[in-house]
Amino acid sequence: MTKADIVNEIYKTTGVDKASVLETVEKFMDVVKDALAHGENVYLRGFGSFIVKTRSEKTARNISQNTTIIIPEHKIPAFKPARVFMDEVKASSEN
Repeated sequence: MTKADIVNEIYKTTGVDKASVLETVEKFMDVVKDALAHGENVYLRGFGSFIVKTRSEKTARNISQNTTIIIPEHKIPAFKPARVFMDEVKASSEN
């Protein structure tokens, strides 16, 4: 499902014009990105959490040059679905 599909689905079910729906969806994504960029987690009850995870430093190998490199500690965005959300997906996949 794409962003356009989401906008169309909201438009069909609510009757709000597509331009307003698109603007709202875009603004929601901007708010989530800005919050994560500032180290804040976003919690949506019944849906899930957008969180910032810290990956620890690790040693890796560059196979083509046969050298060892150090990958420094860094932060990445992640999504953790709510239990209700996971249960619903599991139930739909069992049918």
